[in-house]
Amino acid sequence: MENLSFPSDFLWGVSTSAFQIEGATSEDGRGPSVWDTFGESADVACDHYHRYREDVALMADLGVGAYRMSFAWPRIQPDGAGVPNPKGLAFYDRLLDAVCEAGISPVATVYHWDTPRAVEDAGGWLVRDTAERFAEYAAILGAHFADRVKMWIPLNEPMVTSIYGYGIGEYAPGEVLLLGAVPTAHHQNLAHGLAVQALRAAGARSVGTANHHAPVWPVTDGDADRDAAEWLDALLNRLFADPVLLGGYPEEIIEHLPDSYVADLPTIAQPLDFYGVNYYEPYAAAAPGPGNPLPFELRAVEGYPRTTNDSPIVPGALRDLLVGFHRRYAGHLPPVYITENGCSFDGIHDIARIKFLAAHLIAVREAMDAGVDVRGYFVWSLLDNFEWSKGYQPRFGLVHVDYRTQRRTPKDSFTWYRKLVSR
Repeated sequence: MENLSFPSDFLWGVSTSAFQIEGATSEDGRGPSVWDTFGESADVACDHYHRYREDVALMADLGVGAYRMSFAWPRIQPDGAGVPNPKGLAFYDRLLDAVCEAGISPVATVYHWDTPRAVEDAGGWLVRDTAERFAEYAAILGAHFADRVKMWIPLNEPMVTSIYGYGIGEYAPGEVLLLGAVPTAHHQNLAHGLAVQALRAAGARSVGTANHHAPVWPVTDGDADRDAAEWLDALLNRLFADPVLLGGYPEEIIEHLPDSYVADLPTIAQPLDFYGVNYYEPYAAAAPGPGNPLPFELRAVEGYPRTTNDSPIVPGALRDLLVGFHRRYAGHLPPVYITENGCSFDGIHDIARIKFLAAHLIAVREAMDAGVDVRGYFVWSLLDNFEWSKGYQPRFGLVHVDYRTQRRTPKDSFTWYRKLVSR
């Protein structure tokens, strides 16, 4: 890393999300979200709602140029519609003011999976109306916060909501629809396009996206496994990147979408100021076995060290992913930011996390040397936090959080990253 250089204007940041750190799930008029009724409680989480000044001070000490946070939809619109909750707006006024006063640029995610319960009860992302509601919500945020937010991300990782939330039921809302979940991807893509329009109309300066992406490898060189990997790649990657960047859906997916959806593609394909890539690990696929209703089988990626969250550590896959995007979307890909990259490891003296981040930054630099226009990098995450269906066991933070006392303790990786960003 000592010999590795990045441009002087390269944007270094950290990321969090509202539901994972805020707590205060029933305070000041906040309504319930799908995650409040699914799995382990995040009623306290990191208590960021009350301790945000302490967390902003940590970021200031870290020396990052940007903080990627998210707004909680049910804190702004408790029922997912109608006039905004004044106390919800006031909290984010205080937070954004504190971030700006610390000399850090806010990067705001409009939606990070916390759908208001009332919206889900009305059909959630399975119905088109949710995209319209989402655009109204985005317009509220733009009107109130566009003066302070540097960069806007309408939806975080819609793939996860579609596949994990509606496809296999591992995440909220817990539906198991398999390929019947594909329409939720379209409605989120449409919500993205409508929100881009709404944010720009409200004066937003820079609007992009943050999609989860990963290379998909066939387990063998056989045609059947290659076809399965192509299908999984279409579902995880191209279903969300192609309509935004190319204005069309991959051919593997088209038969699972109504013909009427084609009319929405111009709205989805809004010009973007940047493209956010969230990367953690590659996937492997094999041809489906007997009785499998899907055109692929997901397999473990073997032969690599693993995190405490059981993810294979493959930094070179990030380089390959970025270079592949650069080639596939040539002429259509705006500047890229790594909007999430991180890992779960235990302990304050977390040399394993330092090695992980260093190796992935080397991969980013290699992609840049190959022609990819990468403008910034955000570590996931600032704090240990609520990790969705896995509760509080995985620890992704640069800062250790004692959930009993809420004491924050910077880890060795915090010190390492501070030295890196100050160079």
